[in-house]
This record gives sequence, structure tokens and C-alpha cells, in this order.
Amino acid sequence: MSTMPRYIYDEEHEMFRTSVRKFLETEAAPYHAQWEKDGHVDRNLWLKAGEQGFLSPTVAEEYGGVGVDFRYNAIVNEEVARAGLTGIGWSLHSDIAVPYVSRYGSETQKQKYLPKCVSGEIIMSIAMTEPGAGSDLQGIKTTAVKDGDDYIINGSKTFITNGQLSDLVIVVAKTDPSAGAKGVSLFLVEDGTPGYNKGANLEKIGMKAQDTSELFFQDVRVSKDQLLGEEGMGFVYLMQDLPQERLSVAITAIANAKAVLEQTVEYVKERKAFGKSISTFQNTQFKLAELDTDVTVAEAYLDRCLQLHIEEAFDSVAAAKCKLMSTDLQCRLIDECLQLHGGYGYMWEYPVARAFADSRVQRIYAGTNEIMKLIVGRELLK
Repeated sequence: MSTMPRYIYDEEHEMFRTSVRKFLETEAAPYHAQWEKDGHVDRNLWLKAGEQGFLSPTVAEEYGGVGVDFRYNAIVNEEVARAGLTGIGWSLHSDIAVPYVSRYGSETQKQKYLPKCVSGEIIMSIAMTEPGAGSDLQGIKTTAVKDGDDYIINGSKTFITNGQLSDLVIVVAKTDPSAGAKGVSLFLVEDGTPGYNKGANLEKIGMKAQDTSELFFQDVRVSKDQLLGEEGMGFVYLMQDLPQERLSVAITAIANAKAVLEQTVEYVKERKAFGKSISTFQNTQFKLAELDTDVTVAEAYLDRCLQLHIEEAFDSVAAAKCKLMSTDLQCRLIDECLQLHGGYGYMWEYPVARAFADSRVQRIYAGTNEIMKLIVGRELLK
């Protein structure tokens, strides 16, 4: 495969990448098949990753992190995706949930939670999606009613990544149902809080080693100290942080697509049909050429988006384009590569088969790709 230099990363970044790759090869890859049967990864993996500084590296040093920029998160995401280790929920923790505490948490909340989030002692999740509200965050029904110095939370959430393993969940709830988007607030709810229960680990088409749960809140009482940020600002916080979440999804999409393409290039060289390698067929060469070109162009745009994000110039429209482009390409590329594998591509033992199942959700979560099109289209036509 042809490759272009990625100027977004320097020598120090590549040293970090090497350490992440070696860690995953030793501590994760040999066990991932078992974790798929278990429905979750081994919790010790989180603690080991924390010791190496792979969890939430952007957290400030005063709270136990190393205070680096988002490129380090991106490298972790790329290496996890490159290896097809879709059970590892670090991106949800490091890129999505923990940043809410870093940005909007009180000093007490930061000191209490962030060091353990960095060490892997606390695994975080975020509970946005509900049975009747996915991409439409304003449609959530979960409520948090003030009662003296406390709030009482009632409602249910579904499709929550890290749901089974999480120790701390950010719950999106309506504190004023009549105020629309201005009535949404965020709360930190610890595992074990009375009335907070985790449902069964949901059985999915793919990402079988990733624990994904329903969460139930029945008269869950939390103190006002568990309010994250200001009351009524939850929707604003969510909108501000969604671009980073969508960038995170895009990073994994392109890294996984590249890995599957590389595997397919090697496969077609070895596979024979009609007495010769299928790599000699014009159709094979044309398909691979198209896919390699698409990935090269997509990665260049991705790196530009990453640079904009570091410069705090990455907006919601650019994020929507990046997420739409990358996940559509990922799914299309994997489908084409599976076809080049023939019948073997449909066998679970082949990475392309697992990638086919695992990748499909990428066009759904973090806002469906149809929503991405709406965001871009509205900007164009306003």
C-alpha cells in the first residue's frame, strides 16, 4: 500500500504509538476472542493501561494526567482500531466522558474522580440515549426533580457503552421539562447508588467484547454536589463536546479501514483462483486502487480536522463532514474487501468478517449519518 507522511505526528508521538501497539499486542490481542465470549474485556486491562498513561492523557497533571493534546488520544484510538480490538471502551471513557468532568466539573469533583479515571480505577460511561430518544437529545424523558439540596432521578437509558463495567456515569436528565433544550442538566451518578441498576449486557451484531447496557434509575437520590456544571446547561455542554466525539469515531473508522485494506492486499496475493493469484485480476487491482486512493484522501482530511481541533477551530459542521465521510468509507471499504475474500470473508475467524459486523454501528452512534447530512445541509442553505 502507498502511504503519505502524516505531518500531524512527530517522533515523540510515534514513540508513544509504538508503546501502545506493543501493549495491545501483549495485553489485549491474545485475549480478545475470549472477551467476545464474555461480553466484556478484563477489568485489569484498564488498570494496566492506566499504569502506562494510555487513559485520558489530556487530563491536567494536577489531577494525575499528563496534560498533552488530543493527538495522544487519537494514537490510542488508531492502534486499538488497527488491531480490531473493538471491545476496548477507552475512547468512550477518555474522549467523551472524562472530558466533561475536566471541563465542567467543580474542583471537588475533579479531585475526587479524575485521578482514578486516569489510573483505570474508575471507568466512566455517559447515559444519553433512551429507548425513545437517540440522535434527538431534546426528546429525552429522564427527569431530575429538585428535592431540597438533592435531586431525584427517574428514567431509563439504553445502548450505554461501558455500561456493565462503569463505576461513574454521566446521566443526561431534564431538570425543567417545560424549558426544552434549556431544561437539560448533567449528573454524576456512582455505581451502587440506591435505585440505580444496570440491565443485562445487550447482545449486538458486532463489537461483542464491548459491554453495552440498559441503565435504570428509580428514585435515585443524588446531592446537588453531583450536578455537573450548571443546571440547565446540559444541552449546551453536549453540543460543545459532540465535535470531539465525532472526531474520535472518525479516527477509529479510518484506522480500521486502513488495517482491513492492508490485510486484504496480503490476502489477494496469496489466494489463488483459476490457477493464479487473484491479485493479478484487473478487477482486484482496480478495486484496491480505488480503495487505497479513498483512504489516502480521507486520512489527509482527518489529519486536517485533528489539527483544527487542537487549535480549537474545529466546528460542528467540519465534525459532521468528518464523521459522515469516514464511517461511510469504512463500511464501504470493508464490504468491498470482504467480497475480495470470497467465502472466507464470511467466516468469523477472518478479521474482515468481524470488522464487517463491528463497523456497522459507526454510521449510527455519535449521531446518525443522516443527522450529519442535516447539519451540513442546513449550514449550506442558511
